[in-house]
This record gives sequence, C-alpha cells and structure tokens, in this order.
Amino acid sequence: MAKQIKIFDTTLRDGEQSPGCSMNLHEKIQVAKQLELLKVDVIEAGFAIASPGDFTSVREISKNIKNCTVASLARALPKDIDTAWEAVKYAKHPRIHTFIATSDIHMKYKLKMRPEEVLENAVNMVKHAKAYCEDIEFSAEDATRSNPEFLAKLFDRVIKAGATVINIPDTVGYTTPDEYYNFITAIREKSDYLDQVDISVHCHNDLGMAVANTLAAAKAGATQVECTINGIGERAGNAALEEIVMAMNTRKDVLDLYCNVDTKQIMRSSKLLSNITGVGVQPNKAIVGNNAFAHESGIHQHGMLEERTTYEIMTPESIGLSQNKMVLGKHSGRHAFEDRLKALGYDLSKEEILKAFEQFKELADKKKTIYDEDIEAIITRNAIAYPEVYKIKRFVINSGNTITSTASVILITNDQEIEEVSIGDGPVDAAFKAIEKIVGIDMTLEDYKLHSVTEGKDAQGEAIVKLKHNEKIYTGRGLSTDVVEASIKAYLGSVNKILYQTQVEN
Repeated sequence: MAKQIKIFDTTLRDGEQSPGCSMNLHEKIQVAKQLELLKVDVIEAGFAIASPGDFTSVREISKNIKNCTVASLARALPKDIDTAWEAVKYAKHPRIHTFIATSDIHMKYKLKMRPEEVLENAVNMVKHAKAYCEDIEFSAEDATRSNPEFLAKLFDRVIKAGATVINIPDTVGYTTPDEYYNFITAIREKSDYLDQVDISVHCHNDLGMAVANTLAAAKAGATQVECTINGIGERAGNAALEEIVMAMNTRKDVLDLYCNVDTKQIMRSSKLLSNITGVGVQPNKAIVGNNAFAHESGIHQHGMLEERTTYEIMTPESIGLSQNKMVLGKHSGRHAFEDRLKALGYDLSKEEILKAFEQFKELADKKKTIYDEDIEAIITRNAIAYPEVYKIKRFVINSGNTITSTASVILITNDQEIEEVSIGDGPVDAAFKAIEKIVGIDMTLEDYKLHSVTEGKDAQGEAIVKLKHNEKIYTGRGLSTDVVEASIKAYLGSVNKILYQTQVEN
C-alpha cells in the first residue's frame, strides 16, 4: 500500500526569512487561509519569540485556522517555548517545534556545549514543552553533518521525554539523495524508538537537490516533509511544495507515496504568494512557471496535437490551470462572470463577487477580451487589499524625449483633494516624486517592476513597487491597461501599507 506523507508547510516561517519575502499580519493570514484550502497538514506560522510582530502573527493564524495543525518554532530555551505556547495555544491543533544544533561544528562554535549538555538540554526542553501540549516536534539542527550514533541516542531520549515528531534536517543543503537515504536508514537502525513517531525532513536547496533529497528521505522512512510554496526560503530556498507533491502524484509507480494536498490549489497558492511578496518564479520553474506547460518546438507541438501525453506528464488542470477558452467581454453578464469564478475554483461571498464584477466591467471597457489571468489578478488584488488612506483622483503626465517629464497628481485623503506637481527622469519617476510631496513620508524606492498580465496590445500592466521605511520593506501592486496608472497604483499601495502598518503598531 502507498504510504501517506504529511505536508508541513513553512512558507510563513522559513520562507518568509528569504530576502524580499517578508509579509505583514494581514498578508500572512491570507497565505495561511490559502494553505488551509491547499490542505497541508501542518502550517508553521512563525518563530514567536523573534519579534512582537511574529508573536502576533502566530497567535492570529492560530485563531483563524481550523483544519490544519499550527506550529510555532522555538529554540531549546524555556522562554522560547513559553512564548511559542502563548502564541499557538489558540489553535485547534497546536504544536510546539523546538530545536537545537547537533553537529560537532555547531556544538563547538555556536552553542559552546558538550554533546552530553546538548542531550540533557534537549530532553529537559521537550519535557518543558510537553507540559503545554501533546504535539511536540524536535529538530536536530544541521543533522546531516552530525554523528548518526549521537542522533539515534538523542532521538531516543527526546522521544521518551514526549516528542511526537523527529525532524532530521539538511539545514545547509549539504547532502545528496543516496547519502540522505542511507543516513536516515542508519539512524533508524540504531534507534529503538524512532519508528514509533513521525520522522520529518527539512531540506535546503543550496546544491539544487532539496526536492530530490526530500523524496529520497520519504523512501527511507520519513513520514513528514517540510517545504515552502515556490521553494522560497533562506539562501537558495527550501524544497518546493508543488514539486514534491506533483512528483508523488505523477510517479506513484516508483515512489508509492501520497498526501492529502488538493493539487488544484497549487497554482493559486503560488500566484498569491508571488503577488504578496512581489517575488515571481522563473519562467521555466517546474510545475508553476509560465513555461511549465508551454510547447514551442515543432516536434513537441506535433506530438501534443496527436496525443497530449507524448510530452505532457501531468495536465495543467491538475494544478488548477483552467483550459476553458470561453471568452468574456464587455457584454458578458454577472452569471457568466460567476460561472467563470466557479470554474477557476473561487468560492466568494456575494459582496466579493459584486466588487469583482464591477472591476471586471471597468476593465472590459478598456480591453476587448478578458482572460482568466485578468480575473485572477482582480481577485488576488482584492484579497490582499489595504485600507486606502490615499486614493488617486487624477494625474496628468507631460513627457517626451526632448522635454523634462512633468507629473501633476491629485490624491484624495479624508475627503480632501491634494495636488502636487513634480519633474522627474521619465513619467513614472515624476509621478512618484509628486506623490512623495503629498504624503510626506520618509521612504526609499527599493525596487520597481512592470510586466504584462496577458498577451496583446491591450493587456493589463502589473506594476510592483517596494518601498523602504524604517528599515522595513513594503510591497505594493497596481493593475491597469495604462502602465503609468498601474505604477502609480502600486506606489500608493506601498504608501497605504506603510500607513496601515504604522497605525496597527501604534
């Protein structure tokens, strides 16, 4: 019989530590709810003691998630574990995830502890966590550079102390698939109790083998795998959830593994995360890249026309990509729009549908054909929208290759109209500078990107703006068939996010 693998998603903890991928509370809750729809088994909501913001995120996610286990990371320290429990105790299924380094290099130079001290500390802290809740995960940091005999001894002791999950991570992305398989097999053989609990693995992608290592570990006896959406994470990232899940789904004949993930939610999860962080995936990214199901070669196209399976080992529909070609436009009614939302897998309230339909009709006045990507862009934008302290009323741009670009921008705030004019190095720069004059916030433009949502001359442009304020990065996103308007909306999105976050913190 096929073996079930539990999916432990750490997008909100390890993934968020990736440069440029930080999220605020509102965004983390949106991602957590999407992970629940994806049907992962465990959501690692954060590292509660890391900051007040992390603590609040773990607490609020714990309150909002009902169908998944919610975990908080904690070092093997009493205060860490106490704080983790205070944040995660609201979850229907809480877990405390505690860890300590076990490799010789980490114990000597980072912890400055002898192996016997690490053993004693690990046991005491697992017992401390067990006093709070039943579900305790213990991780041996830098396990793949640790002594297997020492790990087996350590694992037996923490299991007797109450650990229900043992994580054997490849913390620095050092191992290889065959090596990892043999490593886990050796530890299982040396341990008396390891097979009585869930064995977890957490692989980093420093050598590009995180997914391969994860699958090798599952073959070796692991029953839980730790991963992130789009493979985001520290350094080169983590094992990508979508790649692990679709490998198990596609190669049941070889892997003989399965999980409970709803694969039709994969693409939406990937897009939501990219939209929130402003960090996209490369076009040739496995499963969720734009080219993952594209066939340009004449030989490939001929084969596909004759029989899809000649070059397609999985279907676009299996990950939530709709292949329905029904065209929507300005004459399409609300029923057709609602049918398209259902076909795309969205379950929205009447108010959400009405708001999205109004935006759809506005867009239909500007472009002839509305693609699924356009609709998904509208829905995603609404899902992560913020209170608008400033709204755009009007802008006028004068620009050309023989004149200095000038922008006149009128914003509305508290029913008051404020207008400023500025010059800049191009229309977008001039518009941004005019907005800066109006809002009067000390901020720096860290990144600006612009791309089309779909093909065609009338395609919507999607702008992504990252502003730095008080050492934090805020990401804004704007959509419009006018790229300057999209850019202004994205800039205002970042500004409104700064103001919203400042209000929340105060």
